[in-house]
Amino acid sequence: MKPRDTLTYKDIMEIPALLEDFSRRASNLKAGALRSKDGVVYLVGRGSSGNATLFAKYIWERYCGVITNFIHPHSIFEARIPLRFKGHAVWAFSQSGKSKDITATVRKLMGWGAKSVAVTNEAELKENPLARSTDAHILLSDSKELPVAATKSFILQLWAVLWTARVWSGCFKDKDFSRTTGLIRDFLSSGFDPSGTDFWPGLKKAGVIGFVGRGPYNAVADDSALKFREMAKAHALGYSAAEFLHGPVGAYTSKDFAFLFSPSRKLPEDMEKVRLALDARFTPYRVIAPANGKFPFNCLLADIEMKLTALHLALAKGLNPDSPKGLNKITQTF
Repeated sequence: MKPRDTLTYKDIMEIPALLEDFSRRASNLKAGALRSKDGVVYLVGRGSSGNATLFAKYIWERYCGVITNFIHPHSIFEARIPLRFKGHAVWAFSQSGKSKDITATVRKLMGWGAKSVAVTNEAELKENPLARSTDAHILLSDSKELPVAATKSFILQLWAVLWTARVWSGCFKDKDFSRTTGLIRDFLSSGFDPSGTDFWPGLKKAGVIGFVGRGPYNAVADDSALKFREMAKAHALGYSAAEFLHGPVGAYTSKDFAFLFSPSRKLPEDMEKVRLALDARFTPYRVIAPANGKFPFNCLLADIEMKLTALHLALAKGLNPDSPKGLNKITQTF
């Protein structure tokens, strides 16, 4: 099987057109981008959607002054005393809108007075219990979810976060979005193939693959690791730079591999410390620092490169990335 023959590849190739479509509809965000009067939101999501909420935290706190807090469903279900959510906004990220625990969490919080927003990729409300339950629905696209590891929907979630930041604070310009879409289209048309690179042999035989990022790139690191686990059955883990240096780096050896995400060619100070620590352990690594694109928009370029790399690695291992064992598009944990 070749990459172009997979549903995963098809899912990825849809991204530029879907980003453009979302941008055309972005003016509709003004009505649905809820937040409390004191500039606070609460976020809930699982899997890739949970990683998207991490991206939202970094973007909204850095560029909009909007404090974001994470909701853990178990604590909500086990709460013995009603929590004070009156006047607060809860954003629920779910590609399908069908995750029962996320929907139940949002409903309980609304019962305590919260206003809610669903961010999903399901247009049919009869198929989307989460969107039916919330006060507002941000639809990522009209493109149906394919039964593969989340690729286009994750990128669209990041896109929605960036557009929301623009609505709240005017921090980004129209050209930031249009230029990013163009760069992604160019990258996808370039025929990217990591199998011909010098790092490929080390990646293929790595016992553990680490992904290290800081700020918004922490979310990209976490989701990249998830996709390598799902598609390529790799022992892959995502870290912030601080978390990695706090202990996990000590477990890495010359038989492992690491990807280091940087917003620019010059590594930030903490990422430089990560690089030096890996050098000391003779651990091979690759720095992912998109040559083009403005931070934090270049996070999307890095993420797509990692998804394509995971796809190629799965095929190199003789695996079918479209039907990885253990992956369910809708994970019912409730």
